Amino acid sequence: MNPITIAAADKILILVYLAFILLIGLLFSKRQRTDDLNFLLAGRRLSLPAFTATLVSTWYGGILGVGEFTYRYGLLNWVTQALPYYLFATIFALYIAPKIRKTELFTIPDQFYDNYGKTAGLIGSIFIFLLVSPASHLLMLSILFRAIFGIPFWISVLVSVCFSTLYVFFGGFKSVVRTDLFQFILMFSGFIILVIILYQTFGGLEFLRQNLPKTHLQLDGGQGLQYIFVWFFIALWTFVDPGFYQRCYAVKTPGMARNGILLAILFWILFDFLTTTAGLYARAIHHDISGLMAFPALGEQVLPPFFCGLFFISLMATIMSTLDSNSLLAAVTFGRDIVWRNRKHVNVTTATQIGLGLTLLFSILLLSFVPSVVKIWYLMGSLIIPSLLLPLLAVFYKRLQIPRKATIAAMLAAFSAAFLWMITGILRSSLFDPLFLLNIQPFFIGLSASLTIYGLQLSKKIIHRVSS
Repeated sequence: MNPITIAAADKILILVYLAFILLIGLLFSKRQRTDDLNFLLAGRRLSLPAFTATLVSTWYGGILGVGEFTYRYGLLNWVTQALPYYLFATIFALYIAPKIRKTELFTIPDQFYDNYGKTAGLIGSIFIFLLVSPASHLLMLSILFRAIFGIPFWISVLVSVCFSTLYVFFGGFKSVVRTDLFQFILMFSGFIILVIILYQTFGGLEFLRQNLPKTHLQLDGGQGLQYIFVWFFIALWTFVDPGFYQRCYAVKTPGMARNGILLAILFWILFDFLTTTAGLYARAIHHDISGLMAFPALGEQVLPPFFCGLFFISLMATIMSTLDSNSLLAAVTFGRDIVWRNRKHVNVTTATQIGLGLTLLFSILLLSFVPSVVKIWYLMGSLIIPSLLLPLLAVFYKRLQIPRKATIAAMLAAFSAAFLWMITGILRSSLFDPLFLLNIQPFFIGLSASLTIYGLQLSKKIIHRVSS
């Protein structure tokens, strides 16, 4: 991968940003009280602006993946990576978020432990740990460090870990929120400046029409409806995303949880417009670069000094705001939901800090085997979401609940079916271009297994109710 050539002043600006973020996080960690409620949920005192800013910035960490997706498929990025999330986030805000806040719990696995028992709670914890692995974000940030400063990749990984998780170790969720507030401003600033300069330099829609492949301005990107359907179903991730739950648990009131998500959707719409537009310009200007480097290459070419540095800071802020959050979520899942739940004498905060180290180690191993942002999203989404979706929805809608043993069977069957189908497709071709039987995606196989068990159990309940 070729290094990015930017002015020395821009590199200094980036280093100042990194030092400032680390300083903010560590300063708030010193003010952090050591009880578990403060370390894990900032004392449940998040205001509406803080809730919205941390949700917006955290939910949008895969910025280089967005550039890669748009560079390859054009408007399909908006159809698959934006539109379905607006829909499901709206449903989540209106019907689930207030209920989450009212439970006064800490994590998603708490719901499994309390509603389905210890075995289901442990299985759910393992799945959540896998789902929130920050591997893709660690990969993106490491790629940026390597491209900007010309350092070896694994040194970039260590630098990424240091600047994005050190303050998490000491300050927990409150340090994450405080850095997110600053990063929220930066992520919008960089892309607003980029899109304005692109429009002024190259022109608008007519330039894109003349220089883009025709499929890039088609809503399906030339990939067909099943591909869109898969990503629509993967967007159900919203209903099982630990970041949503953590912030709903931490906000002051149930009403703030609902209103904050609805407000966040408006910011996502704006940011999606900016990133999709920039991705289309990247493809129109560059025809032979790595998709993952679409945004960095674009910023390098069209932005003058200072603005170029600000844009690269925008990219880093977008990634780091999710990397630190997901690292904490995975660490909490290990420390509290796996270790503390089974060994009550263990200190939750200490176990979480140990979990942070294990989380980063697992993420480094994962990105070693799957060095693609989009593929990591696809892999985790296809395997884990079918296993968690119905059991978690049934927590809030009791009519959907089935016996505990059947719930455990549905979770394991969904994961096993999707995993075996995925392995079959990989063995028939490769990890990066699997060939699935009947062209059916693993997500649908896993979800079908879960739906089958739930359907049979709910049918039994209905028959029993009618007969009695």
